[in-house]
Amino acid sequence: MQLAEKTDTADLMAAARTLRDRGFRDLVTYSRKVFIPLTQLCRDVCHYCTFAQTPKRVEQAYMPLEQVLSTVREAEAMGCKEALFTLGERPEDRYSAARRALDEMGFGSTLEYVAHVAGAVLEQTGVLPHINAGCMSREEIRMLRPVSASMGIMLESSSSRLCEKGMPHYGSPDKDPERRLDTLRVAGQEKVPFTTGILIGIGETRRERIESLLAIRDVHQEYGHIQEVIIQNFRAKPGTRMAESPEPDLEDLLWTIAVARIIFGPEMSIQAPPNLSPGVLPRLIDAGINDWGGVSPVTPDFVNPEAPWPHVEKLARESALAGKHLQQRLTIYPEYALDAASWLDPGLRSPVLRMLDAEGYPRTDDWVTGQSKDVPQNLVQELTVPVEGSGLSPELTAIVERAKNGKSLSEREIERLFQARGPEVAYLCAEADQLRREVSGETVRYVVNRNINYTNVCYFKCQFCAFSKGKLSENLRGRPYDLDLEEIKRRSLEAWQRGATEVCMQGGIHPEYTGQTYLDILAAIKSVTPDMHVHAFSPLEVWQGAETLGLPVRKFLQQLKDAGLSSLPGTAAEVLDDEVRAQICPDKINTRQWLEVIETAHEVGLRTTATIMFGHVDRPIHWARHISRIRALQQRTNGITEFVPLPFVAQESPMYLKGNARKGPTFRETLLMHAVARLALHAVIDNIQTSWVKMGEAGTAACLNSGANDLGGTLMNETITRSAGASHGQEKTPAQLEQLIRDIGRPPAQRTTIYGQVAEERVSASFSAAPLIPVVNTAIDRKKCSDTPKPVLVRSQVELDQGLIVTA
Repeated sequence: MQLAEKTDTADLMAAARTLRDRGFRDLVTYSRKVFIPLTQLCRDVCHYCTFAQTPKRVEQAYMPLEQVLSTVREAEAMGCKEALFTLGERPEDRYSAARRALDEMGFGSTLEYVAHVAGAVLEQTGVLPHINAGCMSREEIRMLRPVSASMGIMLESSSSRLCEKGMPHYGSPDKDPERRLDTLRVAGQEKVPFTTGILIGIGETRRERIESLLAIRDVHQEYGHIQEVIIQNFRAKPGTRMAESPEPDLEDLLWTIAVARIIFGPEMSIQAPPNLSPGVLPRLIDAGINDWGGVSPVTPDFVNPEAPWPHVEKLARESALAGKHLQQRLTIYPEYALDAASWLDPGLRSPVLRMLDAEGYPRTDDWVTGQSKDVPQNLVQELTVPVEGSGLSPELTAIVERAKNGKSLSEREIERLFQARGPEVAYLCAEADQLRREVSGETVRYVVNRNINYTNVCYFKCQFCAFSKGKLSENLRGRPYDLDLEEIKRRSLEAWQRGATEVCMQGGIHPEYTGQTYLDILAAIKSVTPDMHVHAFSPLEVWQGAETLGLPVRKFLQQLKDAGLSSLPGTAAEVLDDEVRAQICPDKINTRQWLEVIETAHEVGLRTTATIMFGHVDRPIHWARHISRIRALQQRTNGITEFVPLPFVAQESPMYLKGNARKGPTFRETLLMHAVARLALHAVIDNIQTSWVKMGEAGTAACLNSGANDLGGTLMNETITRSAGASHGQEKTPAQLEQLIRDIGRPPAQRTTIYGQVAEERVSASFSAAPLIPVVNTAIDRKKCSDTPKPVLVRSQVELDQGLIVTA
């Protein structure tokens, strides 16, 4: 309350800026929206309002549904993700024209019609409704919650003095502060993400403004549902009773914004409408705002029609003048969207989740892991623009310098790198790429290998996996199979004849498999290709194999090594954080067990890779924990050859089909995973690999310019990613990979699995390889997995001549 007497606005603004930057870094947000004035009839008579009209001055009492849908579809095509429903309050209580219109449409109230229209928008478009319906009862809020991602009501003022005769709210029953505060409280009790705020310059004192802000804060502290507080400055409008009233000046607006930020602290979003303060937008940022509210490229501000929205490009430039990056958001703010189980009706959770990136901001391009051939050109263009370190956050540049000096970064520091947006992304990618040059030079390496996935039957229930087949997953791609050992030998021999130096072996955890199964697989491979490097068995397979034989992990690993195992793929890691694993693979090995298997493998002399599978339910803090744990492990053992980011392929995965996962990482997040891995793992892991299967050629090229130095393998038979919905092919020949590498101006080179030199004979064989013979997977009786039929061996003359066997 003492702030009411403080007149040093510059001092208040400095304190507010510090608080705001602590909570929102260099971001200022906005919602790209379409304005839907569903009805301009209203029972209230606010003395400053031009939105409310009488029946004689409107063509129709309510905007028809088809007109709403047409407007929203047009807005959706222009990138809008919010439909703001604004309307007068309960016009049917005042106007017979409103009652007749509702009767003709079959609705008992204006809010029933709002629910109907919002539901249609939600069902027929990809735009989320936000409803500003004024004062509402508990029953009305419950009616609207299933069809709106958020709602709002401006408190305007908690001063009942403004409702007295001669004051702006006289004659407006819905502007009674207690009624509006009661709506705020009920919205909190019903778990509705809510917008509110104050209107300044309508006759209130500065002390009354603070009382209003404190009233909002009290409600928020009890229910936690206020996602933004708007500081809106009164604009005098011709034709109103307050047409000649003085407007608050800029200094008064800045003072109020700064005080609001100080009252609410660093976490609350404080908003000021940009169209009401043209020409001074950087000053509003300096006062402590972090949000511009909704900005429409389609419709005017019907509440303030005299004040056009600034173009988003101009808003971005104005924000940049204050050192901020303009970031689009949804109508529901990130922290509420990411906790959808608490804050959204069940029917809204999946639509919202599929719109999100890992921080809860909207996806703004169509790039999809494993499917997109092109990459977002706006981001690629940003990456080509040199970024001066002096124009970036000192916090960010300091973290990068620590990483380049080989220091271990904290989880919080790594998380901050993953939160990069705008120019920060280009900076991190450029720094990572320069570090790549220093560490591994210009050469891009790859291995000629064959993937052999020996079974797709698995008794684990990983929610991300579209490869494994249990009795509940027969609708997914492919049929259940379990390869005969002769087929494994055939594929290994064919791979060797085609120049491979490695076979990569992984599969589902078949209920009949034991550790002896894996030993038998190794023996089969080595019997036909004794010089082949066998890169096989994830930590999950090792753990399960050891358990079935009643052996310690160390002893089983030694047996595998003695049988011919050369190295382990560091898969089954997903995200090394049990908070995430509890959602995506609850019955799988946990973080500690995965790390134990990998560390033990290093101790017995087996090298491994390390992977991360990201972009589903995880967040940047989880990625940071994963990378921190990988770095700590490598510092102990030095057994990891490369780090492999694997962006989640969502299309056919169970958790995506059930609506429980995002649609994979964004392109920005994927680039950052490669760049941040290069920085955060510097001095302990030299090789960062990118997956052409996940990224496609254009995406692969971008990753190779963002810190990656390795392309993985030619694969020959890629099935796991394809099962999940990817479409980038099952094999890239050495010629194709080398052309991709040369196209970005870099020299290619083959390598062994553990980054050794490849014999010239192997290289020559890889470039003169015959086409692959189509594989035949040994089918399984779906009804009884244990009744695995014996394969019938079929030989054609060509196969006999080549010494190859196909199982059918």
